[in-house]
Amino acid sequence: MANELQLIVVTPETTIVDEPVSALRFPLFDGQAGVLPGRAPLVGRLGCGELKLSAVSGERSYFVDGGFVQINGKTVTLLTSRCLASSEIDSDAARAELAEATTRPAANDADIDARFRDQDRARAMLSLKK
Repeated sequence: MANELQLIVVTPETTIVDEPVSALRFPLFDGQAGVLPGRAPLVGRLGCGELKLSAVSGERSYFVDGGFVQINGKTVTLLTSRCLASSEIDSDAARAELAEATTRPAANDADIDARFRDQDRARAMLSLKK
């Protein structure tokens, strides 16, 4: 591809993706962002949800769990705490996480925020498995 981006996805443990892509879409903390070659520079906070990319090998989907994104020229870098291929998501574990978060008591605002975050994360993982 003549007009492509270099996508790099890094977790604390390893580099998950380091390859050219023609387009990608990922969650920001306040919505979705799509990137095509020629995009203006950006630094943003990632949310949890689907990272979808189009590469020479085809379209692929990953679950990303927060972090940061930087777009600089033709390089897109995602730093995230967790990145799983959609095929690696364990539906039963995500359902259990959702059930636990739903029934967890909350004594203050921080507990409520954590419960909602955990519910959103589990729902995002389950939606990728469908």
